[in-house]
Amino acid sequence: MAASDAAFPPKADPRLKPLRWPLRLTRAGMIAEQLLRALWPAASVLMLALAAVMLGLHDELPVELVWSGAVLSVLALGLALIWGIKRFSWPSHAAALARLDATLPGRPVSALLDSQAIGASDPASAALWQAHQRRMATAARQARAPSPNLKIAAADPFALRYMALLALVVALVFGSFWRVSSLSGMTPGAASAMNGPTWEGWIAPPRYTGLPVLYLNDQPAGELTLPEGSQITLRFYGEIGALTLDETVSARTGELPPATDPQQEFEVRQEGQLAIAGQGGRDWQVTVTPDAPPAVAVAGAPDLGPEGALNLPFAAQDDYGVVGGTVRISLDLAALDRRHGLQIDPDPREDIVLDLPLPLTGGRSDFTERLIEDFSQHPWANLPVTYTFTAQDAAGQSGTAAPFGAPLTARRFFDPLAASVAEQRRDILWARANAPRVAQIFRAVSHRPDGIFRDAGSYLRLRGILRRLESHLAAGALTPLAQEDIAAALWDLAIALEEGDVGDALERMKRAQERLSQAMREGASDQEIARLMQELREATDDYLRQLQRQAEQNGEMMEPGEMPEDMMQLSQDDLQAMMDRIQELMEQGRMAEAEQALRELQQMMENMRMTRGQQGQQGGDQGRQAMEGLAETLREQQGLSDQAFRDLQEQFNSDAQRGQSQGNEGRNGGQGRGQSHDGTGGTGEGGEQSGQQQGGGGDPGQSQPGQGGSGADGNPSAGDLAQRQQALRNELERQRDGLPFGGEEGRNARDALDRAGRAMEGAEESLRNGDLAEAIDQQSDAMEALREGMRSLGEAMAQRQQPGQNQGQQGQAQPNGSAEGLDPLGRASGMDNGDRGAVPDRGSAHGRAWDLLEEIRRRSQDRSRSEEERNYLQRLFDRF
Repeated sequence: MAASDAAFPPKADPRLKPLRWPLRLTRAGMIAEQLLRALWPAASVLMLALAAVMLGLHDELPVELVWSGAVLSVLALGLALIWGIKRFSWPSHAAALARLDATLPGRPVSALLDSQAIGASDPASAALWQAHQRRMATAARQARAPSPNLKIAAADPFALRYMALLALVVALVFGSFWRVSSLSGMTPGAASAMNGPTWEGWIAPPRYTGLPVLYLNDQPAGELTLPEGSQITLRFYGEIGALTLDETVSARTGELPPATDPQQEFEVRQEGQLAIAGQGGRDWQVTVTPDAPPAVAVAGAPDLGPEGALNLPFAAQDDYGVVGGTVRISLDLAALDRRHGLQIDPDPREDIVLDLPLPLTGGRSDFTERLIEDFSQHPWANLPVTYTFTAQDAAGQSGTAAPFGAPLTARRFFDPLAASVAEQRRDILWARANAPRVAQIFRAVSHRPDGIFRDAGSYLRLRGILRRLESHLAAGALTPLAQEDIAAALWDLAIALEEGDVGDALERMKRAQERLSQAMREGASDQEIARLMQELREATDDYLRQLQRQAEQNGEMMEPGEMPEDMMQLSQDDLQAMMDRIQELMEQGRMAEAEQALRELQQMMENMRMTRGQQGQQGGDQGRQAMEGLAETLREQQGLSDQAFRDLQEQFNSDAQRGQSQGNEGRNGGQGRGQSHDGTGGTGEGGEQSGQQQGGGGDPGQSQPGQGGSGADGNPSAGDLAQRQQALRNELERQRDGLPFGGEEGRNARDALDRAGRAMEGAEESLRNGDLAEAIDQQSDAMEALREGMRSLGEAMAQRQQPGQNQGQQGQAQPNGSAEGLDPLGRASGMDNGDRGAVPDRGSAHGRAWDLLEEIRRRSQDRSRSEEERNYLQRLFDRF
């Protein structure tokens, strides 16, 4: 047995020599733990006090409060130190050795220091003990000093130590350690005892100037130039009265603070003297830089922007930058030509006040900007007004430019009727008393609209506005709300008359040419003529693109050698060159020559249009061929639908027979076995025989109804119908791709044929799956889409024909797209002019359709049939 010592041996024990450094580190960690737990309150108080001094709080607070804080800080620090000293206990060597031994498994240090209690005289027992000692020594040499436990959250639950540390870090970053030295100035007589009285001063210019703060102690005596409104702050340290202030720059009056006050603050308002009298004092002769008011002026005449907006340049400047301003626009009655609707006094209307536009980037001390605003709908549009610009700076000073007289530039109307509507709109906004006069003028204009209005829509809109205006007048005076409502309607009408809602590129080009010619005759401004010229260029480009697109759609792409001579002589480059020449003549002021060149351009474009119209007549034959092909496709689709219906009828009959003989086992149980009309089974010869019995209505070379069964088991009837449906769909795609016409009607025809193709594809899939009912529905949709496509194609052909063309010609397409012997949808009528009221021929396609409709009607009214079958037949009858 081994016995432990009562206490750990002293540090000089040779057995502990390998543990010397781990023991030292362990003991140091324990000392750190004790110090932290004992002195954290004192350290927190010290860090807070030091942070306050480094941040200069003692310079901002009254002296009494600073001294009170200092006393409280010293007391708190003393109490914290006393509390910490009582809590502190120096860790012993034995405690450190126990801490280290506790970190090792099996406590090898304690075992190493044990002595053998019994069996020391026994050699075997002694040898075993020595081996145990060596093993413990080896384990003890692996000892490492444990980390100290520095967590004191339980002692400081409010984390006051972290708050003090944060304050110290902020003071180190934003404060200055040298401020601690200024505490000496707070001790009575200390400053005088050491260096005598001292002072500090700062000069802070107004923030809007962007100038830096100056340290007054660094400014040499003599001349000192400061911006007006600068803030000066002075602080005197030392014995009160040792330093005094003498200044005449603040222009302060009334009760003033004593010149010996330790802290002085004032603004620089005028030139004068600034002096600090006393030991180490200094004096300056201050020169004030006044803040000049901003200046603003108009920099050019107003012009018209590309979108019809006013564009008026102006220039502004200020020594420190313009921060705002206004633009006031007032009506100049003295410069106004008071005629017509402007003779009477206007209704009271406030001036237009806008914010002064400022540059978004760059400096604002000296800049040139533009006032851009759209006044096209304002009652003062294009009337003489005065522009008054006002600019403001950050000091609150304002600068106003001299009133600038010019028109309120806005959009003008060059269509005569649009210009007259816009003028009457201006008159009714000028004064509500003008309403009877405006109504009288509108009634006179609309009395005989022929030759005045281009379309009936504009005439009707004007008459509607006139009725509204007269109804308000009949009810009494025109109210302000009705005045604004009628003005808005007149503006929309003027825009429609000027620009038009024209979808045709040729009409837009003609309209642009007329407006440009009118502008040149009226002496419009250069900006307006340039805008109208740009509109003419764009309209001409649109017209040329339309011609090219129409030629591509009609398949009229010709080689250069095949093009007519007129087309070869007039290319797009030639048109652009002519328009460039017109614009050059206008810029040179040669308006007569420019107008003559514009008339020549109009004549050349008209010749091009006539040439294109003659070439377009060649598409008539192609249209008739396309119409005949679609009519044939429609007849073939009708035949396929008839045969599918007969097969469906046979399927119903066979189901009914099997239901009677087999106890109604499955309504569709006979699908795939195929039955003839006489009820006999068979899939080959039987079906063919049945087809011969029913073959009166089939086309030559096509399979007749009744050949085979439903097709669910691969019988030839359904497969043959699906193949024929696929071939018909391929033919329709070829016809759709070969349609000769473009435009809206051509696109409608192609869209309708696309829908017919998709319906045919669905019918083909249903036939392959043996679903005859769904296939008939899809075929009905395909036929309806085919008829719609033929109607659109007929409309396109009618538009391409000239008046009186093809009238009375036999065998050619009529305006509705039909040919002799065909109904308006391209189907064979089966009757001539002498028997239009007779029953259709049974052998014709029309006769077969008649029989089909009669059979559907008869079966749908048969009460012995099931409700499901009769509902389906009724829906089928509705489709036909």
